[in-house]
Amino acid sequence: MTYSGGDTTLFESISNDIAEKGYSIRPYALPEDLTRLLLNHLIELPTEKFKRAGIGRAKDHMINDFIRTDEISWIARNNEASCAWINWTESLQAYLNRRLFLGLFSFESHFAHYAKGDFYKKHKDAFKGEGNRVLSVVVYLNQHWSADDGGELVIYDKNSRGSTVIDNSKITVLPSYGTIVVFLSEEFPHEVLPAKRDRYSIAGWFRLNNSIDNNIDPPS
Repeated sequence: MTYSGGDTTLFESISNDIAEKGYSIRPYALPEDLTRLLLNHLIELPTEKFKRAGIGRAKDHMINDFIRTDEISWIARNNEASCAWINWTESLQAYLNRRLFLGLFSFESHFAHYAKGDFYKKHKDAFKGEGNRVLSVVVYLNQHWSADDGGELVIYDKNSRGSTVIDNSKITVLPSYGTIVVFLSEEFPHEVLPAKRDRYSIAGWFRLNNSIDNNIDPPS
């Protein structure tokens, strides 16, 4: 696997952040050509491609308007933008495995649309001992986003430091165009605050190979 110089620098920064504090926030860091390609594809997606998001996995999956109200569209390798995105995440996966020995095996992701007022209450992407989602990745596709637009991602971390921290326990991230957020799925509760206009992102998860009888555990 080969990387461009820009990607290598970015991947190194993400790797160092994960090793040091378990999360990485990189504003406007996704390559511009990839961000533009993804946004253009997202704009052209028919509304029927989006479905109400639920909570839980497999037989426990359910819609719960108290917990989350967004819509999602799962990403598959069936168009130029999705292929470019998956290729980029595969490069990131290879780099993190090489540097951090995480054993990341597969990746699943979806586009997410939060209409005005939509939210996702405080939750974790995985729970200790489940061994499924190891590393969460979020990328934002919102141009000209301001603090007045709301829709922040809030990550809860009792050890947080820095200018983005509120009361020493919350890290707030504006969903600005091309911003990348990566964090350990089991370690960080987080939520999405209501926005005042349409908010678009990609949410994805690197997973381990939890195979049973040589059958690879599929994504939800």
